[in-house]
Amino acid sequence: MLTSLVCVNEELESNSQASVILVIESVEVTPVNNERKDIIVAGAALFAMFFGAGNLIFPPALGFLSGTSWFFCMLGFFITGVGLPILGVAALAKSGGSLDRFAGRVSPLFAKVMGTAIVLAIGPFLAIPRTGATVYEIGIKPLFPGVSPLTASIAFFAITLFFALKPSSIVDKIGKYLTPILLLIIGMIIIKGVASPMGHAVGKGLTQPLSRGFIEGYQTMDALASILFAGLILSAITAKGYKTAEEQIKLTCKAGLIAGTGLMLVYGGLLYLGATASGTFEAGISKADLIVSITNTIFGAAGQTAMCLAVSAACLTTSIGLAAVVGSWFEKLTHGKLSYEPVVIVTVIFSALIAVSGVEKIVNFSVPLLIIAYPIVIILIALTLLGRNLSSAVFKGAVTGCLIVSVFDALAFLKISTGAAGKLIAKLPFADSGFAWILPALFCAVVMELISTSMHHKPLNQSTLPKS
Repeated sequence: MLTSLVCVNEELESNSQASVILVIESVEVTPVNNERKDIIVAGAALFAMFFGAGNLIFPPALGFLSGTSWFFCMLGFFITGVGLPILGVAALAKSGGSLDRFAGRVSPLFAKVMGTAIVLAIGPFLAIPRTGATVYEIGIKPLFPGVSPLTASIAFFAITLFFALKPSSIVDKIGKYLTPILLLIIGMIIIKGVASPMGHAVGKGLTQPLSRGFIEGYQTMDALASILFAGLILSAITAKGYKTAEEQIKLTCKAGLIAGTGLMLVYGGLLYLGATASGTFEAGISKADLIVSITNTIFGAAGQTAMCLAVSAACLTTSIGLAAVVGSWFEKLTHGKLSYEPVVIVTVIFSALIAVSGVEKIVNFSVPLLIIAYPIVIILIALTLLGRNLSSAVFKGAVTGCLIVSVFDALAFLKISTGAAGKLIAKLPFADSGFAWILPALFCAVVMELISTSMHHKPLNQSTLPKS
């Protein structure tokens, strides 16, 4: 998710201990004089935010799983893995970069709960442990097979803790150059893999490839992260001299197109490589082993070593930045009752324990959480972009309907019986494709709006009516 740029939303920017790893150029307040350059810089920053070493494992695995159906899987993956994060930034820009304005239309409490849930998801529960597990499976295991997962996890998170507790410009400088290096390596692999395919895609019998790609795009977690990224991008654009909301939203959307184009090229190329490998490697190969094997097949041991080192360093900077985000968030949320250092220590220890379980188990663990979270984020982004004239009742109703169905979907994924209610939800339109929440969200939004309108309707005062 984040290779070399981790940011905190505007509520956290005042905390001096937040480690913000930037690839965007230093920003000074200057008059608007080169809009094209500013758009390119912002687009590059957005790309660096969303392009992450941990995300490299998903497109090849999806291509490998889909085989000859790779193109439709790619389209679905693009929607949630590329389009939704960019729309998320645009929606937050429209909300002034504020999470409270974005989710506060439901309720202020909901905004805080949602922000906390997102921070925990991209923090100790999912994203931080995934960086450690990815480093072991892609960066250490292929080069040093004798090293145990526990040893690797302790070493990785000890370094993470050291830099997260003492933010250093060294990490910033390392992060500044990691994205170009990693992107260069991946670009070379994709170009050679497309020019000289390692094999041909084979049929895998995958049903509904479009919806499968859509759901797999959740794993990038970039749409969740975009809610925290928007504040920094908006601040950078404002500091460049663009003061009106119209200018800020326009530049953000154009920057999003640049970032989205880059992400589609990288993700699409990796997904295609996975498809061409569908008849080359064994069906049970893990996501991490697949990208390592593809790299080794295309570029040999030297290319594999370069990939391992670049991914490891990139994951480390991500882990440091995310640990800082978690510490800063809870310090701000509790008004200092939970201080930065203890939160970071607990976060890193917790992440280290989960990381030992491996990438595959972490990914499987994340699915039910993302099944609940992503539809809510999609609904909020859509309603925000539709216009400011929508009432809070519409937001509350849509989120309520979406949440109810998403919880049942998550329980169904876990094979937990949900009785008659679960059977009813399974019969809803689009349920087979994983979108059973759409109609309930719309229905509840309409109902809540009607209730709100009727409650606020003032009946005519009988004394003011004309006498017959």
